[in-house]
Amino acid sequence: MAESIAAVTGASGFIGSAVVRALVARGRTVRALVEPHAKDLANLEGLPLDVRECDVTDDAAVKRAIDGASSLFHLAAIYKLWAPDPEPLFRVNVEGTTCVLLAALAAKVKRVVFTSSIMAVGLGGDEDTKFDLFDMAGTYTMTKYVSERVALRFARSGLPLVVVNPGMPFGPRDRAPTPTGQIIVRFLKREVPALGAGSLSVVDVDDCAEGHVLAEEKGRVGERYILTGHDVTLRDLAERIARIANVRVPKIALPTAIGLRAAAAMEAIARRRGKEPLVTYNEARFTSASPHFSNDKARRELGFRVRPLDETLARAIEFFRASQMV
Repeated sequence: MAESIAAVTGASGFIGSAVVRALVARGRTVRALVEPHAKDLANLEGLPLDVRECDVTDDAAVKRAIDGASSLFHLAAIYKLWAPDPEPLFRVNVEGTTCVLLAALAAKVKRVVFTSSIMAVGLGGDEDTKFDLFDMAGTYTMTKYVSERVALRFARSGLPLVVVNPGMPFGPRDRAPTPTGQIIVRFLKREVPALGAGSLSVVDVDDCAEGHVLAEEKGRVGERYILTGHDVTLRDLAERIARIANVRVPKIALPTAIGLRAAAAMEAIARRRGKEPLVTYNEARFTSASPHFSNDKARRELGFRVRPLDETLARAIEFFRASQMV
């Protein structure tokens, strides 16, 4: 019998490496695709993998990388909520997705799991919610929305593809850190002077990875599955981090209108200085709207489960401290 190979793009990244680990734990043969000249492969160290470099916008390289794979997890994407130059995000997130899925279709891959985002769902809801963020979507959100539409078009054209929409992931191995991980790092560094109104929808990175594999195993072609765990207010999140990490909670509470003006001012200053702001205006608008997402479909159809939020936060805090990020 021919060897069954699972190819994973973005394999060295935060969620990507967690998916790789979930597959390895099942005894699967994994081909880990990483960007050319990747400097940090620490998330893959010690794992029995076939590691290959692959630029997801290079048609020939992608075809070589997935040749012989029976399944494909496409996670390669640039995750930045502030991008003065939007071109790289559209090139990698949208063009890269198109390139990878064209190759998967030509190679007759038996199952594809495409990683989207809850931000491509809209301002809360479930898998049937109509996208409603056109007036507040930043570059990252728009690239995820467009790339998901491309992926679903491939599914309608015959590619056996399933979409997953992760919440904001927390947990170990967030080496960048991602914009999500930066939330915890900034709290630990006491760089958050005040708390605005609103909430986040978050998930443990390893629960999210398990959801990816369950989507491959049980997901229905052409369907979306929201992989999130907890809707939590910023105040509650801060208090949990403070309790677990023994740090102080910011005392100042910003009303929504003031918080939005502050975010707009920070972003304007950031554009002049070329330095990422603490929070972007669109990010503040999204959070202040307190979006809530349902994972009922993933629970019902995939058997998706999530661990307690405090456990997730403790794992992330332990990693950031052990890595001397704080």
